[in-house]
Amino acid sequence: MPDVRVLVVDDQETFRRAIAAVVSETDGFVVVDSAGSGEESLAAVARLRPDLVLMDVNLPGIDGIEATRRMTLDPDAPVVVLLSTYDEDDIDISGCGAASYVAKAAFGPDRLAATWAAATTWPPTQPRQAEC
Repeated sequence: MPDVRVLVVDDQETFRRAIAAVVSETDGFVVVDSAGSGEESLAAVARLRPDLVLMDVNLPGIDGIEATRRMTLDPDAPVVVLLSTYDEDDIDISGCGAASYVAKAAFGPDRLAATWAAATTWPPTQPRQAEC
């Protein structure tokens, strides 16, 4: 089975590098690129067609929730996992198309693998898109 192709999106270079390091340490996952804004993430998804997007919530311009909503309109959209420094209880991702939310402090190889496994067991006919 080929590696899961991951796009890392965060406006802070330090976090992009940290997230990319976690992805690289996780068997079966490979970083294909990174982006620093919602606009860049949309262009990168169209160009690279990653399997998974790790998307920061707070981004300049189009924020992570709106970028997620836009990219998940495509029937061949990647799985999007939202990341932020907020506690999980403080974020409402219902309806924006994201598979899940993970606090940056809790993000690690085990959480990445478990999140991917949970997201890819969805029935393919179940829509992930709704109102944000």
